[in-house]
Amino acid sequence: MTPTAAPSSRRLPGSRPQRLGSRLSRGRSDRARAPFAATPLPVLIAASAALLCAVMLVSISAGSVTVSLADTWRVIFAHVCGKSPDVGFTVDQIVWNYRLPRVILAALCGCGLAVSGVILQALVNNPLADPYVLGLSSGASLGAVTVMVSAGAALGGVGVSTVAFFGAILTAAVVFALGQRRGTLVPIRLVLAGVAVGYLLLAATNYLQLRATPNGLRAVMFWTMGSVAGAGWDRLGPVAVVVLLAVAVALAFGRRLNVLGTGDEQATALGVDVRTTRMILLVLASLLTGVLIAVAGGIGFVGLMIPHLVRLSFGMDHRRVLPLSALLGGCYLVAVDLLSRTVDAPNELPLGIFTAAFGAPFFLWLLRRDGGPA
Repeated sequence: MTPTAAPSSRRLPGSRPQRLGSRLSRGRSDRARAPFAATPLPVLIAASAALLCAVMLVSISAGSVTVSLADTWRVIFAHVCGKSPDVGFTVDQIVWNYRLPRVILAALCGCGLAVSGVILQALVNNPLADPYVLGLSSGASLGAVTVMVSAGAALGGVGVSTVAFFGAILTAAVVFALGQRRGTLVPIRLVLAGVAVGYLLLAATNYLQLRATPNGLRAVMFWTMGSVAGAGWDRLGPVAVVVLLAVAVALAFGRRLNVLGTGDEQATALGVDVRTTRMILLVLASLLTGVLIAVAGGIGFVGLMIPHLVRLSFGMDHRRVLPLSALLGGCYLVAVDLLSRTVDAPNELPLGIFTAAFGAPFFLWLLRRDGGPA
């Protein structure tokens, strides 16, 4: 008898076709519950981009010294047009040389970490995957702290970024190797391996901190908890190029990420080279994580929260999830950075305090909602 896809067709309990059908029906149900799943993607992208611009403008204006929105806009518009702004020197310096690079870096970090989370969750078909949970952040942090403690500033920012990238990609290779059983990726094993390897790398990072000089220890500790305080125009160029190119490449893989969600066997049957696709996207996620952690330190839970909120609101299609996660991830981290420098002004708090305060309860809610990580 020829099997059909009708809901009434009989299959043995626990069979793979039944599990595949269960995943697909659950995906359709999730799309049906998303309140904005039917909204056209161009409208959503335009609205998200407008929100990002508004949040960035407010963040540039607010701080220990408040600058009006009108003056903020005048400074930015004048510099973009190559003119001298008709505001005071102090306001010009605050807006153009201090706050604008910082806000742009926060937006780039939020964008990159959110896209990295989307990629990793799709690759392992596990909602709990993100650069922090899978240990990529810990690997990048260990590499960067090793350079900061051992080599100091001798290698410069390029050296820190390079070592952080290789730390992330080596960690990803180890975690993915440990997460397989007989050549097949097992999501629960992958998450557990990521947590275990992450803690091991965190211990090594803590040991290196003991070797830092007293003056360098505070900077290292603040950096490991995440900060964009060191942003400057000279550092934005390479980061912007990496993030924008990586996001553009990820967008091209949106359809294949949808197919990977049906399982390796089904994806292969539909013509997707699963191994090559996974390798490219894994390198992409590691590149994003390594570069962003090298310039902003350890920022957790962005790649976990934002993709889920996007899926819950706009549906499961990765052709929608990727661009919206990029834009809303930027909004989120810009808002978090604003909190970090205004909650206890004039003191500044690390970004990781706020992302953990928001992300950990979300993680627990996600565990309860999904009934576990499997």
